[in-house]
Amino acid sequence: MGIRDLLIAIATTYDVNAEGKTSKGVHAQDLLRAAGQKLAPLLPGAFQAEGNGGSGDPAHTPWIGVYDPDITRDPKDGLYLAYIFSADLETVTLTLQQGVTRLEKKLGRGKKRRDFLMARAGRLQATLPQGLVEGWDAALLLRCKADRARSYEAGSVAARCYSISDMPSEESLRGDLWHMADVLQDAAAIEPQLRVEEGPKGLQVEYVPAPHGQTDGLDLFRPKNASDYLAHIPERTITKKRTHESLVKAFGPYALERGFVPITEKVHPRDLVLRQNGVEWLVEAKTIKRGNPTTAVREAVGQLLEYRYFWYELQGQAKPHLLALFTEDIHVYAEYLEQHGIAAVWRTLDGWAGSSSAVSWGLVD
Repeated sequence: MGIRDLLIAIATTYDVNAEGKTSKGVHAQDLLRAAGQKLAPLLPGAFQAEGNGGSGDPAHTPWIGVYDPDITRDPKDGLYLAYIFSADLETVTLTLQQGVTRLEKKLGRGKKRRDFLMARAGRLQATLPQGLVEGWDAALLLRCKADRARSYEAGSVAARCYSISDMPSEESLRGDLWHMADVLQDAAAIEPQLRVEEGPKGLQVEYVPAPHGQTDGLDLFRPKNASDYLAHIPERTITKKRTHESLVKAFGPYALERGFVPITEKVHPRDLVLRQNGVEWLVEAKTIKRGNPTTAVREAVGQLLEYRYFWYELQGQAKPHLLALFTEDIHVYAEYLEQHGIAAVWRTLDGWAGSSSAVSWGLVD
């Protein structure tokens, strides 16, 4: 079931007055509970989804949250994406949302909270890279007077409304979702640097960029010889976020289907090793942030060469093939990596794609 079929099925079967309320066996509620599993193969990177039709009483505006775990996995706080159905179930809107629940203690549930959300949404819209949300609406219309729905409307940073009776194609919906995933990552980089103050015209939100020079996780790692290197890379030296780990987790079973044996046990600090017929592939996985692969590619090159030298050449082992794994297309950098003897594979809307060496090895078609 794709995004299109799922959204239509929920909208056409959801009943806020359904007998059994939100219990199992209520069709639309079951679909919402299964949304994460049904959408998982369609989501970018390591994004996760979860449907919500209310607790106890059915929600007036059911929704499906789409989360980047490196940003938040909790809709009560932080930024996330959501498909929110209008109360009349005639539309569903893909929106970049701000968490609202954790604001209740400080701002209550009424106008003060909505003003705060609207002010922050406006500043996020103004600070995002020019053109990133061009053609997207800021407004969200849910046709519901409930406070939670009104807070969702106030907290919307960017939105696109779809008519249930005239739903776009599956390809269009997936393209919108992947684009909004990029918008979410940019907004999440901006959000911690917003400052809210009470001014003569109400709440004023300013963007105050953070100073440079943050420390790196390897600052205190200074090996003087190869034995130092091999002995003193602790498990937490290289910080790997959940997006990174989920990328490896998704690629492993895929590689197994293609005839490779994926290995993650006892290979630290290497991300992944593939084996086939006595030949080994050294894999480095990288998350691309805000659609810019430059940093990810540079890091992948450095680590692959570094690990090959210390873990293979100095140990007298045969050199492995080198493979860089990415959360999205790296475009011109694929050929750049090939020129340095490194193949590349990346996630796509439809599964996986890769560079010429990856094709020749049978990792991708």
